[in-house]
Amino acid sequence: MSARTTDGTAGGEGAPVGVVLVSHSGPVAESVAALAIGLAGSGDTVPVAPAGGTPDGGLGTSAELITKAARTVDRGAGVAVLVDLGSAVLTVKALIAEGDELPEGARLVDAPFLEGAVAAVVTAATGADLDAVAVAAGEAHGYRKE
Repeated sequence: MSARTTDGTAGGEGAPVGVVLVSHSGPVAESVAALAIGLAGSGDTVPVAPAGGTPDGGLGTSAELITKAARTVDRGAGVAVLVDLGSAVLTVKALIAEGDELPEGARLVDAPFLEGAVAAVVTAATGADLDAVAVAAGEAHGYRKE
């Protein structure tokens, strides 16, 4: 799955927040991205990119794939990065700490992977800023299923 945008160009003010979905599995990241885009009805308005697995298709996380995905979805409004498991958190934190690997404004969002992804994409589709996207995704921690 590739990043999806309205016109494929870089933006800034008025540009949508990008969303990167980091999973230990490429197919999981791709499926969650497709589900979030579909449920949000965002079509080509929100740039979303999966960064799953390793470059050779194995299980794990890849700084290279995460960096590529973040640069692909960056339109100047910030990038919300959601992750599935612990080592993905560590990888993203290391990339942020390095300071020049991820686009300026990239942020690791503390949110459940699937529900947070949907909330992030839905909120980004409204034109919300990165803070609002992060809050909406984080609030998915409280979704009750009973």
